[in-house]
Amino acid sequence: MADTKDEKADRLAAALRENLKRRKAQARAVDAGSPPAPLPDDVTQ
Repeated sequence: MADTKDEKADRLAAALRENLKRRKAQARAVDAGSPPAPLPDDVTQ
């Protein structure tokens, strides 16, 4: 049971990191004056 909680926490942490990277990249694109890249559909595992 503890393993599944750890795995879930790891997946959540990875998803949050990717989300932060994507949002920061979008913010940089907006600051640079270019249109933001389209977001891929979020897929949950």
